[in-house]
Amino acid sequence: MKTMLFSPGPVLVEEEVRQSLLHYDICHRSPEFEELFVAIQGKILKLFNADDSYYSVIVSGSGTSANETCLSSVFAEGDEALLINNGVFGDRLLEILTKYNVPTTNYQPGWANLPNMDEVEEILKNNPKITYVCMVFHETSTGMINPVNAVGKLAKKYGKRFFVDCVSAAAGQHIDVVDNNIDLCTSVGGKCLGCYPGSAYICGKEELMASTPAAQGKNVYLNLGKHYEIAKSSHQTPNTPNVNLFWPLNAALDWTLEKETLAGRVERYQKCAKILRDGMKEMGLTFLLEEKDMSNTVTSVFLPEGSKPVEQFVDELAAAGYTVYPGKGKYLAMNMFQVANMGAICPEDCYKFLEVLKAHI
Repeated sequence: MKTMLFSPGPVLVEEEVRQSLLHYDICHRSPEFEELFVAIQGKILKLFNADDSYYSVIVSGSGTSANETCLSSVFAEGDEALLINNGVFGDRLLEILTKYNVPTTNYQPGWANLPNMDEVEEILKNNPKITYVCMVFHETSTGMINPVNAVGKLAKKYGKRFFVDCVSAAAGQHIDVVDNNIDLCTSVGGKCLGCYPGSAYICGKEELMASTPAAQGKNVYLNLGKHYEIAKSSHQTPNTPNVNLFWPLNAALDWTLEKETLAGRVERYQKCAKILRDGMKEMGLTFLLEEKDMSNTVTSVFLPEGSKPVEQFVDELAAAGYTVYPGKGKYLAMNMFQVANMGAICPEDCYKFLEVLKAHI
């Protein structure tokens, strides 16, 4: 039985993306790989609506590996960070910053709460040592979209760099790095782009990457300066990448940018999310967030009061061929689960899911 992944990664992929894995083997130190590398770089820039002041590099690993590549590399001695943190993946950024001994102001409005812009501005106004503002675009642990544009304006106003974790947002939300004043952002294939885990990428201002010396990086493999230098000089990666995943990454980018179009993909996600949310509302289920704050691809929803434990519910759905995620943190005890509509999921799949869901709540 085919398992339907209504979970926020890994995701279901299009057949064309799956078939690309069968490409014949190549060496990463070859002209063929270098041509593929350059082609993917250009498509990544389109994914973020970047202009020619931006550059991209590709990192073999999860989305966290791309985040670690950036945050272990860009801070010089004496630099500090402001982290806007309202969920699990904000905590993940804090873990990385802490591991690399970056002094960090950890601003926490609380899970499922939007940051207060006046409070953020007050921190920036009173902390001249802060060089980077860091935040998550789509906080997957709650399904919330953070106010990236508003924070980007504040970062620009106070002369700070702006780092954004777009791991579960790229290809699922409208992202414009220029309009949002984003200096550096990350994502990975195995989320909204509809590819496989393990092919991460970074998009950032080229002058930033060019001025980030490899010697400043505190990691050998995940080193932004190294990745930039080698990509720029040789169209390659510093060390052996997961070559086989470059083909499906390229195929998924082609599918998104050309066949479906980026706007079309976002529209499909919005349509699928509405079908799921309308259907769950009809069943009397309640959501964690107001719909205006929800992403296009993740819905956090509570089982009815007095219902079975969410762990049992998740197992029952899995036995029926559908994978959803239990809630994280305090929301697990509140019987919350998450339904994602990332990847190769169409409206008809969502209607079928609702039928199965209704039989198990």
